[in-house]
Amino acid sequence: MKICVTSTGPTVDAPVDPRFGRCQYFVIVDSETMEHVAMPNPSIGAPSGAGIQAAQSVANTGAQVVITGTVGPNATQTLGAAGIQMVTGASGTVSDAVEQYKSGRLQAAPAAPGAPAPGMPAPIMPGAGMGRGMGRGGGRGMGGGMGRGMGMGMGMGVPVTPAPAMPTMPPQTREQELQILESQMRTLEGQMEEIKKRLEELKK
Repeated sequence: MKICVTSTGPTVDAPVDPRFGRCQYFVIVDSETMEHVAMPNPSIGAPSGAGIQAAQSVANTGAQVVITGTVGPNATQTLGAAGIQMVTGASGTVSDAVEQYKSGRLQAAPAAPGAPAPGMPAPIMPGAGMGRGMGRGGGRGMGGGMGRGMGMGMGMGVPVTPAPAMPTMPPQTREQELQILESQMRTLEGQMEEIKKRLEELKK
């Protein structure tokens, strides 16, 4: 089993680094042979998102377990999605932490809600993406929504502009879409005229 331990140095004799996202090194240890490879943490100087980037780096090593001091919520979600078990509260050296884990003296941290079990692929959860929509056309962005590709993203999602309101259902025909767009254009033109009038009044 590959175990990743956050470390202050590149050897198994180095102390455990209690930080995950901004630790100095990741030491990847073979739990059977104790052979190890050290990798500097590429995210240590990241201005933001260090935890997520560090979690992605660890996932790329093929590690099945991470041993560290603490893990933030974003890193927890990323590691959980990759099926990596998180073990927190480690202390001592890297080799100490591995031995503590193998002997059952370290407990696994709770996984993020909806995360797969260690070693299992991440499931596609309905509405689990970052899409803005909530209806059949949900998922405007990186969506994993159930309606991916089933509509125009116009269902119950947040409209791009506050007015006019978006229709509750996607247009069924080209003619209906043209009518809706023309109506929206006229509404916006009327709003622009009101804005221009008010600007002129304020300039006087």
